[in-house]
Amino acid sequence: MHDDTASHPDIPEVPRPVIALGTDYPDGHVIAPHSHRRGQLLYGSTGVVTVTTQAGAWMMPPLRGLWIPPGVRHSVQMIGPVQMRSLYLAPETIADMPAACQVVGIPALMRSLLAEAVLLPRAYETEGRAGALMTLICHEIRRLVPLPLALPLPAHAGLARRCRAFLRRPGTHEAIDDWSGALGMSRRSFTRLFRRETGLSFVAWRQQACVMAALPRLTAGEPVTSIALDMGYDNPAAFTTMFRRVLGASPRAWLTEGR
Repeated sequence: MHDDTASHPDIPEVPRPVIALGTDYPDGHVIAPHSHRRGQLLYGSTGVVTVTTQAGAWMMPPLRGLWIPPGVRHSVQMIGPVQMRSLYLAPETIADMPAACQVVGIPALMRSLLAEAVLLPRAYETEGRAGALMTLICHEIRRLVPLPLALPLPAHAGLARRCRAFLRRPGTHEAIDDWSGALGMSRRSFTRLFRRETGLSFVAWRQQACVMAALPRLTAGEPVTSIALDMGYDNPAAFTTMFRRVLGASPRAWLTEGR
């Protein structure tokens, strides 16, 4: 298992419960599959970040965060320039944190704590202001609210290939009969397999995939109309209705939330 906090020259392992790092990445930058001994909280003030594991994909829009448990092997891709702030937390300090990746909201207090944490020396004094700040981070990280920006990927090889192809070019016109026919399965067998492998219905998974594909384009300033038509929606209102059903807000409200 590769541990960035031990091998990365900018992240020396130190006997502290929390290590904070700030790094800026260019558009398209990819971090190859790796894992950490520590749990990791990613936060990006700009750009969109996609994290992929064997279990699925998670998309982190600007001003949101992503929790990655210790030992989870993952790759990271930047969409647009990303100003990343990362926290690496010792396993013994986060034993009660979720055992799976989660996209989370990052409220104003946590954003301020992250901004201060990356300015501290790695071997900060555990007594006084620095230690208090990191202790508060350990409390506040447990209060972060999960967001529905995960997309489970199936273990079934044929279905996984179909899902990954859809992610490269999502569209609302693809239907259950198209997928079941391509896999040589009956509609009933396909729907059972899909739910067993992903935990979602095909329609719910397709909607989630369309939202995740739309977020980088929305963040880049593309009009809702062009995105909706590209994905096969009859009009922007239909796309907005689907987007609101998945994320609880319109595309415009989602992008401006927390800014």
